[in-house]
Amino acid sequence: MIRSLLVSILVLFFIGLAAVFAALNPGRVTLDFAFLATDVEKSLAIIAAVGFGWVFGVTCALFGILRLMAQRRTLRRALRLAEQEVQALRSLPVQDAD
Repeated sequence: MIRSLLVSILVLFFIGLAAVFAALNPGRVTLDFAFLATDVEKSLAIIAAVGFGWVFGVTCALFGILRLMAQRRTLRRALRLAEQEVQALRSLPVQDAD
C-alpha cells in the first residue's frame, strides 16, 4: 500500500517536472532522421530522447539479468548433483584400512 502510494507520488512528481520543463523551453526544433524530417517541440524531443535512453538501458540490463538467471539455474543444477553424490558417498559402508 505504502509502496504504491510512493510510486504514484513519484510518477506525479516527474509528470509535473516534465510540464515545468516544457513550459521553460518553448520553441520548436527540426529533427532529421535521414528518411524523415519532423518539426517538434524542444521539450518533447528531449523528453523522448531521455525516454528512449531509459528503455535502451532497461533492455540492456534485462539481457544481463537473463544471463545471470541462466547461470544461476546451471549452478543450482550442479549443486543438486553434487549434494546427491555426497549423500551417495556417505551411505557407502566404511572399509577398515587394515
